[in-house]
Amino acid sequence: MIDELFVRNVALIREATIAPAPGLTVLTGETGAGKTALLSAIKLLVGERADATAVREGADALEVEARVFVRDGDPDGCVVRRRVEAAGRGRVQIDGHMASVRELAATVGSTIDLCGQHEHQRLLDPAMHVSLLDAWASDSIGPVHEAYAAALAEARAAAKELERIVEMSRAANERLDEAAFVLRRIDEVHPSQEEYDELEAALPRAEHAETLLRAAGGAHEEITGDGGAADALGDAISWLRGASNYDAALDDLADRLESSLIDIEDVASELRDYRDSVDLDPDELEQMQSRMASFQGLMRTYGPRMADVLERRAQAAELVSAAQDGGERQRAAQKALDAAEAKLARAAEALDAARKKAAPLLARAVSEQMARLHMGSAELSVQMERLPRKQWTSVGPSRVELLYRPGAGLTARPLRRIASGGEVSRVMLACKVVLGEADATETLVFDEVDAGVGGATAVALAQVLADLARTHQVIVVTHLAQVAVMGSCHYLVSKSEGDVPETSLVEISGEERVAEIARMLSGDTSETSLAHAREMLASA
Repeated sequence: MIDELFVRNVALIREATIAPAPGLTVLTGETGAGKTALLSAIKLLVGERADATAVREGADALEVEARVFVRDGDPDGCVVRRRVEAAGRGRVQIDGHMASVRELAATVGSTIDLCGQHEHQRLLDPAMHVSLLDAWASDSIGPVHEAYAAALAEARAAAKELERIVEMSRAANERLDEAAFVLRRIDEVHPSQEEYDELEAALPRAEHAETLLRAAGGAHEEITGDGGAADALGDAISWLRGASNYDAALDDLADRLESSLIDIEDVASELRDYRDSVDLDPDELEQMQSRMASFQGLMRTYGPRMADVLERRAQAAELVSAAQDGGERQRAAQKALDAAEAKLARAAEALDAARKKAAPLLARAVSEQMARLHMGSAELSVQMERLPRKQWTSVGPSRVELLYRPGAGLTARPLRRIASGGEVSRVMLACKVVLGEADATETLVFDEVDAGVGGATAVALAQVLADLARTHQVIVVTHLAQVAVMGSCHYLVSKSEGDVPETSLVEISGEERVAEIARMLSGDTSETSLAHAREMLASA
C-alpha cells in the first residue's frame, strides 16, 4: 500500500505529494492537465523501464520517492526512491540502501498493479489465467497442486536417472576394456585416502631419521653433558644465591634462572624420548618409499590428487558393473520411472478435477460482476485443454484460458481476441472484485477504466470500485462524477499556463470538491450543477 508519494520533475510536474487513502482515491482534472505524469511516476515506483524523456524540461533529473507498506513486511513500511537523470542514468534506493530495478520490482512492483486501458497484459495473457483460478480457489486447488508439482519433480528425477544409466551402459560397452584396465590397475595398489595421508606425514621422518637422531642427541648432550647448558645455569644460580644476601634483586634473578633451568630440563627429557623413538630401519623405509611411489604413479595417471584417483576408480567400477549386470540397473530405473509417471498421472487428474470444479464457479462470480457493470448478457467461461505429456510444466498438465462471450447467442472466444479496450477494463475490474483478498496485489491503479462509460453504467462502475476498495487500496484517474464522489480522498490535477506549463496536485474537500464535481457533471459551476454535486456527494 502506498502511504505517501513524492514526485519531482516528472513531465509537467515540478513537485507534488499525494497521500492516497487506504480505500478509494480519485484523481480528476481537465483533459491534458497532466494526470498521466503521476501514472508515469507510479510506473517508475514499481520498477518499470525508465524513460529519460519523462524528465521535466530544463531539469537535470526526475525523482520519485514513496513510503510503501508491503503485505507481511515491516510494519513501519519501507522508503523507496528512484532517480532518473536526463542523460539516461538511473539509481534506486530501498530504505537508504542502493538496490537494483529488479529488486524494486520484486518488493514494490509485486504489490501494485497498474490497470490502464492499454496495460492489461496480465488479463490478456493466457499463461496468467491459471494463476487467477488457483488464487481464487487456493484452499481446494493449493494442496493438489503441491502434490502434482512434487510428483512432476519426482518423475523428472526418475527420467534423468534412467537417461544417466542408459548413457552409462552405452559408454560401458564402448569403453569396457579401458574401464576394466583402470579398475585393475588401481586395485593392484589398493589405495586409500587415510593410508596416503599417514604415509605423506611419516615418510619425511623415516627418510631423514639419521639427521633427526643426530639433532635430538646433539641438543640433548649440549644441555645435559659436562659443562653443558644445565651445568652453566646451575653455576650461575649458585653465584647469584651467594651474593643475594647483599642485594635482594639478585635473588629475583636467580629465581627466574631456576624457572628457565626447569624448562630446559623438561626439553632435555623430551629430546631424550624423541631420540629413543627415532627408528633407523632400512627395510621399513624401503617399503614406505615403494608404497609412496605406487601412490604417486596412480596420481600422475589419474590425479593429481588421491581423491581424483579414488573417484576415477568409482567411475570405472560403475561402468564395469553396468556392463556386467545384464541390464538389471536399466530395468530397475525404468520401473522407477514408470511408477513415478503413474503417480504423476494420478496427481494430474486430481489437479485437473479440482480446477474443473472451481472454474465454473469463478466464471459465474466474475460474470455476475460483469452484469453489475451493465455488460448485458456477456459472460466469462474457463476452458481447459489437456496438453501432451511432454508439455506438462510445474503449473499443470492442462492449458487454462479465460473465454469471453459478448452475448448469449454468440460463441465464446479467447478474451484477447474479442474484447475491446473498454470491455477488458470492465472484465478486469470484475475479476479484481471477485479475487478480493486472494489477489497478492494490494494497490490497484486504474487509468481510463471509465472510457466510453456513462449513465447507469457509470453508477454501477462507481459502486464496483467502491466494493473493490474494501479489499484493496484503489487509485483511479477518472472523468466520471459518479466515480469521483465515491472517493475517500480526492485530488484535483490542474495545469498552469505559460511558456513552461506546470502540473499541480491538490487534495480538495468541502466546497472545492463540490465545484469540481459540478464541473465534471456539466462543465460549469452553476447553481444547478453545484446543487446536483452536493446531492451526489451526500448520497455517496
